[in-house]
Amino acid sequence: MTNINPNVDKYITDGCGRCSYFGTPKCKVHTWEIELVQLRRIILDSGLTEEYKWSQPCYTFQKKNILIMTAFKEYCALNFFKGALLKDIRGILIKPGENTQSGRQIRFTSVKEILKLEPVLKAYILEAIEVEKKGLKVELKNSTDYKIPDELQKKFEENPKLKSAFEKLTPGRQRAYILYFTQPKQSKTRESRIEKYIPKILSGKGLLDDYKR
Repeated sequence: MTNINPNVDKYITDGCGRCSYFGTPKCKVHTWEIELVQLRRIILDSGLTEEYKWSQPCYTFQKKNILIMTAFKEYCALNFFKGALLKDIRGILIKPGENTQSGRQIRFTSVKEILKLEPVLKAYILEAIEVEKKGLKVELKNSTDYKIPDELQKKFEENPKLKSAFEKLTPGRQRAYILYFTQPKQSKTRESRIEKYIPKILSGKGLLDDYKR
């Protein structure tokens, strides 16, 4: 394999470091270690450059993000940044969230599944590279097209400074917060997420600003 990044070696052996399970057998990266190794091989065989962003293996073409490899509790996945633009002739791309516009996932639960799909995965990766070469972009909705979650609206009413700070954020940062806050099904979880990020909003920062890479 070429373009190997040592940070990804550490990710596979120790985990992503985003929770207290880092470096322990309970880290979900360890659940899918063999699968991630195979996915990594397939991706690097496709000629992408391996980087490490947002505490995850990220693969780029001419410094443009193409996909991220990640591990979840129930599965591991390839996440294409502009997956919405892929033809998906095999019907294997999944929309991660209801409001996700650009990204799409391919999920895996076994090495056998990955090896069976290897030619297809390489074809999808090459198509994603072509999308980037052509400079294609996903037409994103404006932040005003999204409904502010009730929990956030309540915080705005309680704290006018928070509302003002949110409105001063760039449309992209507003959109990222709204999408992140609306993901959980339970109101209590949505409220907890909002509380956590109030200081960042008040300081004029986006969801991923200052995120450990």
